[in-house]
Amino acid sequence: MTPIRYPISKPHKDEKLTAIIRLTSRLATIQRLSLTVRSGTQSQSHWSGQGQGTIRVVPDERGVRFFESGKFQPQGTESEVAFSNVYRWITATDRIRLLHERHGRDQPVWLFDLVPDSASHALTAAHPHICGSDHYTARLELNEEGFDLLWTIQGPRKDEFLHYSYR
Repeated sequence: MTPIRYPISKPHKDEKLTAIIRLTSRLATIQRLSLTVRSGTQSQSHWSGQGQGTIRVVPDERGVRFFESGKFQPQGTESEVAFSNVYRWITATDRIRLLHERHGRDQPVWLFDLVPDSASHALTAAHPHICGSDHYTARLELNEEGFDLLWTIQGPRKDEFLHYSYR
């Protein structure tokens, strides 16, 4: 029997879902993060800088929770600022949902549903997260060591780009 071959320009549905499967298996292995923030020309927050931290991964009923903690050094300063976050990654057959537990485990804030990008092996936000007048979007790129999560925040006072490297 001859194997079925799908055209490269139009991947088969299962091939697009491979990014979700790969990310799902990779989430439990993540131990550390690095963060680079760049404020754009329209930013009024001016919080460019770099940070590093560790991650404790805890299995959840439908995915995993990332307990992040680390230090962030704003550009132009010598002092570091401590940070901590809890993110919940919920896996589904066609998407990965990212929630931030800023109000606790029982009241998570929905950030994005990351879905396969038909033009690449990445995952992109299906819809922007709206917070007041600010729009948050994201792109997740898988790599051999882990993944990168690239955030863009646009609003009347915000013009930010965040690059998280999870390893």
